[in-house]
Amino acid sequence: MIAAKENPPRLTPEEYFAWEGKQLEKHEYLDGEVYAMSGGSKNHSLISVRFITLFANHLEGGSCETGNSDLRVNIVETDIYTYPDVSVTCDERDKTTTQYITYPCLIVEVLSESTEAYDRGGKFRMYRNNPVLQDYLLVSSTSIEMDLYHKNDAGEWIILNYKAGDIIELKSINLSFAIEQVYRGLVLTPEGLPPERATPESE
Repeated sequence: MIAAKENPPRLTPEEYFAWEGKQLEKHEYLDGEVYAMSGGSKNHSLISVRFITLFANHLEGGSCETGNSDLRVNIVETDIYTYPDVSVTCDERDKTTTQYITYPCLIVEVLSESTEAYDRGGKFRMYRNNPVLQDYLLVSSTSIEMDLYHKNDAGEWIILNYKAGDIIELKSINLSFAIEQVYRGLVLTPEGLPPERATPESE
């Protein structure tokens, strides 16, 4: 989630890596400019952790790697580095880098009101530069809803909308799961609504 532009002079990627290592916050990097990332809600964090656990358990023993929001993704053939909430790479080229990955097959972004338009628009357009990306999953943190942008065998991006009772299919990592598996037990509170007005999802 991009919060605000920072004030250091324009940096090269190498200067950015060195500079950010000394900062208390994470920063995304877009062509020389750095942007501080805001914190997320409790549900945002819990949902991200559930995806990481789900993917890591499913992929255990294989060659794929699951990254959390501390793992940068370099947009292919650019000097842009982002921090998606969850990413999975199965590409051998990502085994040789230590500061970032470039070829994830799956990216998950947990939505917030302030960043949803960017996640659906500009950020997705950047991620599509990656020829290996197959699934881009946008996840609500206030209701049982997910939107999956999936690249089919013809190379076309299609949008699949999921709601309560649905089974999510991520062909990029050969995984299917019930949508409630991610939301179980969470208090789903629309942004701006007091928590006492919401009820937890059933166990």
